[in-house]
Amino acid sequence: MMFQKIALLIICFQLVACTELKQVLDSATAATSLSSEQVGNGLKEALQIGIGKGSDSLSALDGYYRSPYKILLPPEAQKIEKTLRDIGAGILVDNAIEKINRAAEDAAKGAKPIFVSAIRKMSFQDAMGILKGDKKAATDYLNRNTYNQLYKEFQPVINQSLNKKKALDQWTKVVTKYNKIPFIEKQNPKLDDYITHKALDGLFAMVAKEELNIRNNISARSSDLLRKVFAQQD
Repeated sequence: MMFQKIALLIICFQLVACTELKQVLDSATAATSLSSEQVGNGLKEALQIGIGKGSDSLSALDGYYRSPYKILLPPEAQKIEKTLRDIGAGILVDNAIEKINRAAEDAAKGAKPIFVSAIRKMSFQDAMGILKGDKKAATDYLNRNTYNQLYKEFQPVINQSLNKKKALDQWTKVVTKYNKIPFIEKQNPKLDDYITHKALDGLFAMVAKEELNIRNNISARSSDLLRKVFAQQD
């Protein structure tokens, strides 16, 4: 009887060991079943989806203006804003803020190809680091490696949109009204640099939101390649 119990225990241990070994082998097979090219392409596809949705969302009417990414006047212009509101000229400030956001919404339409170009230059090592990184690894990679380049390419787009939406004309009206107030130190904060940074911040925030969605939500993985690649981090 004792011998039978020992034999039964040995068989159980063997079964458990086989099950664990099978799980390890299955995991290893899954991890190696994708080529480096597939992993890289999957990450790039995920980023392009995030870019596309972020750009489309922010470029829609009120994408910036009535969203958490609304662009307000820069800190150095808040004195102007407060003074004009105090004298009943707040409508000038409101109009300027709306036109600034309309310009950012217009410029967001041109952001997609700029981001996509940066994504295509990503190496396999970068892609694997992103796949195994934290929930914002891809967004952080883009921010760290492309922000300055994107800024240089995006600022002319912002300036064009500011002129198209007459945001700078409206800002001139705000400053002119303010500078006519007696005993006021003349002001004219530069807006294009500030607006470019804020517009890009909004785009990166939207990309981060979509990256998190793809990582956490299986249904957001809209292709077989995405499902296979991100299954490795689940």
